[in-house]
Amino acid sequence: MAEVTAGLVKELRERTGLGMMECKKALQEANADIELAIDNLRKSGQAKAAKKAGNIAAEGAIIIATAGGTAIALEVNCQTDFVARDSNFSAFANKVAGLALAARVTDPAAISALDYDGQTVEEARIALVQKIGENIQVRRAVLVEGATLATYVHGLKIGVVVAFEGSSDDVAKQIAMHVAAANPLVVNADDLPADVLAKEKEIAEAKAAESGKPANIVEKMVEGALKKFKSEVSLVEQAFVVNPDQKVGDVLKAAGLKATRFVRLEVGEGIEKKEVDFAAEVAATQAAAAAAK
Repeated sequence: MAEVTAGLVKELRERTGLGMMECKKALQEANADIELAIDNLRKSGQAKAAKKAGNIAAEGAIIIATAGGTAIALEVNCQTDFVARDSNFSAFANKVAGLALAARVTDPAAISALDYDGQTVEEARIALVQKIGENIQVRRAVLVEGATLATYVHGLKIGVVVAFEGSSDDVAKQIAMHVAAANPLVVNADDLPADVLAKEKEIAEAKAAESGKPANIVEKMVEGALKKFKSEVSLVEQAFVVNPDQKVGDVLKAAGLKATRFVRLEVGEGIEKKEVDFAAEVAATQAAAAAAK
């Protein structure tokens, strides 16, 4: 039998959009003949899923599953909001979240290889693509551990998990809702990465320099801008959405809680969505029809 190299697997993945294991298996069955492997995939019905793989999947759902002191936040993408609300999609996403939590894995490739009722998650995904007719992808997952965990899902679009030391379910839930609404970057200002602060300082310096004020005033303007930025993006410094007269840190202290970590996932963040110009699309269709006459 001819050798199935990593390069062949990579090429087949790029040409079909299928997962690594499916490509490797197809090449093994085709004796490393990539064209034959593609033909076999088409015959087996996986071609539909492969064709859909190139479509941008920027909609979907954030699913949160918990067990004891561990929670997982999982993003599963599809192409339209309509499919995100479909019961088949929902059942798949929730089951995958449970499987990933039980296995304690977050890497999408590792999740794809998990057992899903006698098949792999990847095989179940391909079957769902064939059934629904949209590209579906398990995009990312994050595990969170803590003595106390609070979760919140806003619709299907935003999912939050917050870990605390201490116990106060009502306040913890409110903090999770706050994170969903206010979108902080870190728990404490000290947690802000140096590169983020450097970038904000650079922006503040440029703005302050335009004022034409003396250097000592410019320096104070920069310090003030950075202080404001830190208060806006640090959870404990933010004004509490339930009562803006209080800081989140004060609310936590009064409840005997200490936030140690949070995760906030939003569907499609970081994915470049395709902008559709329907007027241009209609015009192009009409022009093509006219040219065909």
